[in-house]
Amino acid sequence: MTPDQVLNEFRKAGALLEGHFILSSGLHSDVFLQKALVFQDARRTAKLCKALAAKVREEVKAEFTAIVSPAVGGIVPGYEMGRQLGLPAMYVERQDGKFQLRRGFHLEKGQPVLMVEDIVTTGLSSRECLDAIRGAGGKPVAAACLIDRSGGKAKLGVKFVSLASIRFPAWEADKLPKHLQDTQGVKPGSRGLA
Repeated sequence: MTPDQVLNEFRKAGALLEGHFILSSGLHSDVFLQKALVFQDARRTAKLCKALAAKVREEVKAEFTAIVSPAVGGIVPGYEMGRQLGLPAMYVERQDGKFQLRRGFHLEKGQPVLMVEDIVTTGLSSRECLDAIRGAGGKPVAAACLIDRSGGKAKLGVKFVSLASIRFPAWEADKLPKHLQDTQGVKPGSRGLA
């Protein structure tokens, strides 16, 4: 799939929003990708994850035997990637402010893992998830996401594959462009939930 085709799936789902948003990273943007509206459609999610799985198979040469995703946003694409790749899918959750495997999820020592995200902006949640994988004994060999909204600028420390890499502008709160300065930002992300 091309980046335009991926964005078109978000548009068709009503998930490409415009306004003033405070992203999970704390940055402000006039574009928000409400992936929950995409993920409510199992066929659309399967279509996107099938394309991402094919790209991962093509670009990731290392073997991996499990999928781990950060909660909340990464759970659905992580599960679907597990289904597409025939692998177990787990997720990390915040406990005392730090991502951890819970609910009986377990990684073997040195087990090779593909970390799967929904959307990456700065890569903070992804890096925290990768640290949690290492902390649980796993070995992250690559990361994948549906949309890299950093346009390739996010650095994760492992091979990083995105279905679409698109640079959407994002600003610090004290450096807002004129069209956002007099508007109230809304925070639709999930960082505070998991």
